[in-house]
This record gives sequence, C-alpha cells and structure tokens, in this order.
Amino acid sequence: MRDRFGQIEWDRELQEDCRQVIRLAVREDLQRGYDWTTVSLVPPDAQGMVAVVARQSGVLSGLPAARLVLQEMDSPAQWTVHVDDGAPVQPGTVVAEIYGPVRDLLTGERLMLNFLGRLSGIATLTQQYVQAVQGTHAEIFDTRKTTPGWRRLERYAVRCGGGRNHRMGLFEAVLIKDNHLAFHSGDVDDERLTPGEAVLAARRFVENSTEHGTHPDMIVQVEVDELDQLDDVLSAAPDIVLLDNMDLAQLREAVGRRDAVAPEVQLEASGNVGLPTIRNIAKTGVERISVGRLTHSPDNLDIALDWLYGSAVAKTQRGDTRPV
Repeated sequence: MRDRFGQIEWDRELQEDCRQVIRLAVREDLQRGYDWTTVSLVPPDAQGMVAVVARQSGVLSGLPAARLVLQEMDSPAQWTVHVDDGAPVQPGTVVAEIYGPVRDLLTGERLMLNFLGRLSGIATLTQQYVQAVQGTHAEIFDTRKTTPGWRRLERYAVRCGGGRNHRMGLFEAVLIKDNHLAFHSGDVDDERLTPGEAVLAARRFVENSTEHGTHPDMIVQVEVDELDQLDDVLSAAPDIVLLDNMDLAQLREAVGRRDAVAPEVQLEASGNVGLPTIRNIAKTGVERISVGRLTHSPDNLDIALDWLYGSAVAKTQRGDTRPV
C-alpha cells in the first residue's frame, strides 16, 4: 500500500541543513565580527561550565543542533549529555553540561537556546496531539507550513514528539489540491478536470514518466471538500484522500463511503484541527490527521543555561576531564 512518506531522522543530510541554518544565524549575530560585550568583560583564557536546564515540562528536541552551534564557531567546548532527544523533561531537568571557553559559551548561548527552545516546543506540542488520539486508528502528521530553511529540523522535532512526517516537499509525491483543479476550470469545457480525472491523469504520468525523480510507486493524493467529490475520486483509486475542512458528520460519512467502495484508500482529515477537537476527529475512523500548527505556531519550550563554575583555572583546580 502506497501510503507512507519518508520519515526524518537525524542523519548526514539533516545535519548539513542544520549547519547552513547555523551559519546564517552566526552571521546574523556576529556579522563577521565579535561579541563585543563578552570580549570586553571576559579574559580570552577563561574556562567554565554551564548546565543546560529545562524550565518547563515538555519533550526535548534539538540537542544535536545546539552542539553544532559551537562546532560551527570552532569552539573546543566539550559536552556531557544527560537527556536524549525525544525524552521527557521536567522543570529543573539538567539536559547537558558544557565545558569550554567562557567567551564561546556566552557568544553561542542565545543561538543554542533558540534551536533547543523552538524544536523542543514543536516536539512538546506534537506529543500532546499524539496523546490526544491514543486508542484510535489515527496518526498525527505535519504539513509543509514550516519555517523556510528549517523544514527538516522542524519535522525532525515532530518525530521526536511521536508524530509522523507528511511529504517532505513537492518532489516526493503528487498532491492534487483545489487550485490545481481551478486552473482547469476555465470557459472551455474540455479543459475541466474532475478530481477523479485528475487522479487518473497523475497516475498515468507517474507510471509512464521518465523524468528524473519520478517512479511508478509515487504516492498520489487528492484533496476534496465535498462528499460527492469523494465518490468521484474513490473510483480512481488514489493512495490517500485529504478531506479538507469537513465537519464530524461529513468525516464519518466519508469513512463509511470509503469502507464500502475502496477500503485500501487512506483518509486524511485536515483543516481547523486543534487539541479540543482532534480526539473527536480521530474517532470518526480516519487514519491520518494533518496539523499545520505543529510547526507554524508552537510555543518555545523554556530552556536556559545556568553557570556551574567559571574561571581561567577552574578545570585544573577541580581536576576534571569532561567527556565530549
């Protein structure tokens, strides 16, 4: 059954995307200069240790990104990690400790916390949605409503929270939406495509195309907002039908019609999905629920750096050798 998109994990491709975002973030903060506040107050040989501490309950995400911040700054700072991405944290949880040059720790502080706070906020919100549908057949999916340049990072955070990734981009699947059909709804009758006809046309294309990146098993999904449209597309056998902005009664009816005609087709509810409504949506019998707010409007999780000690000779005096 063609109903699964590729899922994001922390791998070399994601790490390279993250490095590019970090390089831009460093340039925004330093503009090829220096953190003059830190340089004016902290000796160049000062060493210290900070704890990365959660101030709120939530789900951790973004620790590899935070570590890359100091790497991209060519810092020799060493990390001791206590909590892995995807794990729950409580107020006061020490996520990690960082030992290194005080100038590096101060200069990189906000950038590290921006990554940790943003991604942990996404993971935390995702887990709330996932928990809300437990006991049903529905899974929670993200959308392309992501911060430009951050998509892989934000979708990695969704995975940390227990959610699933929708198509990574336009290249990964066919998703026929209302505006694709509206383009064909001109004054000439033979230019008009029904949603079902559009599915058949897309299926013929992916099965016969020799274009780079296409393949016969590419997922074909179509959006409908009326039950009559659903009847039309089910006969064309799409892999997934996106039910846009349907109320609960319509969703239940859609599931019934699908079960009677094409039980192999997956149904995805989308539009106006929130925590107060998602369980009732899941109970209609749809297999998938896509939630744009996972990535476009989460609250950052409050994570901070607390000094454990700091001086130019602190490490020698303590006799510490902290592992990376």
